[in-house]
Amino acid sequence: MINLDISGELAELRSTFNDIRAVVDVDKLEREIAELSEQAGAPDLWDDPAAAQKVTSALSHHQADLKRVLDVESRLDDLDVLVELALEMDDEDSAEEARTELAALTETIGQLEVQTLLDGEYDPRGAVVTIRSGAGGDDATDFAEMLMRMYLRWAERHKYPVKVMDTSYAEGAGIKSATFEVDVPYAYGTLSVEAGTHRLARISPFGSADKRQTSFAAVEVIPVMEEAVEVDIPENDIRVDVFRSSGPGGQSVNTTDSAVRLTHIPSGIVVSMQNEKSQIQNRAAAMRVLQTRLLLLKKEEEAAKKKELAGTITASWGDQMRSYFLYGQQLVKDLRTGYEVGNPAVVFDGDLDGLIAAGIRWRKQQQAEAS
Repeated sequence: MINLDISGELAELRSTFNDIRAVVDVDKLEREIAELSEQAGAPDLWDDPAAAQKVTSALSHHQADLKRVLDVESRLDDLDVLVELALEMDDEDSAEEARTELAALTETIGQLEVQTLLDGEYDPRGAVVTIRSGAGGDDATDFAEMLMRMYLRWAERHKYPVKVMDTSYAEGAGIKSATFEVDVPYAYGTLSVEAGTHRLARISPFGSADKRQTSFAAVEVIPVMEEAVEVDIPENDIRVDVFRSSGPGGQSVNTTDSAVRLTHIPSGIVVSMQNEKSQIQNRAAAMRVLQTRLLLLKKEEEAAKKKELAGTITASWGDQMRSYFLYGQQLVKDLRTGYEVGNPAVVFDGDLDGLIAAGIRWRKQQQAEAS
């Protein structure tokens, strides 16, 4: 007789999934999809491109949310059948297949459970991520490039499309900064816990002596806005610079002054775009990002003012949110959650889900304690 006693684990998994299904509210989601589908089928939909983009984007995101839940529900049903079949036929191959699928479903449902904690105003949106090198010279610019690769590998693992919008290469190693977009549902809610200062400690490959070097890089995450947000920016507050796009290789965008840099003079916020071939497209993309950053800055200032009036000013993320140790103990440690990974290589290769999930749970706990 085969040993396939997983009924308890299956029951617990089914219970967790039922809770998730209730939070997601599948019935409501299906009604909203039907309404959006009707709007998307209107013959005059594209008479207003901005409204059309909003409808089609919302429909796509809702359909993705529904598919994710229904796929898991179907896999749970199939697993029940597979377990029953394996026991009836006393088939070890089927039993092993059931164990493998149980492990995979446990991970998938765990990810779905974390997603139910993403209930912020902008959490369902895609994300624009900017990485900037900090103190540390060549080590810092190299570290910024390591982080860039880490997030791109994370997106690749999940089959998320990524659009690199701007890259500023350092004269020595690595990059000064880079901006990329991950436009999938809940990318912002998921990646926003990665925002903050990251610290790398290692034996520097750039120094002549075998000395430990500490370097820093900053990660900024903002939501993708389908249309320009309502932030009025006086023309006199913006300085516009155009320049030739740069990069290793001979991209066609390098042949004209198509890249655009916008500087918001009052705040000092700088946005560069060079991904598109035309200056007009790059300026429009840069303006969307600038407006989003200013909107978020305004909300942060309002929230800080409320905390000040209430007399409850507390630190949130801190200057350093995560440390990467590539010497001696070989460790990645999140300083907010205490979550640790003893193999930095897998983290830099995009295995971030554990760190991100711990960050989302920590943030939700902080919000609950503050309310």
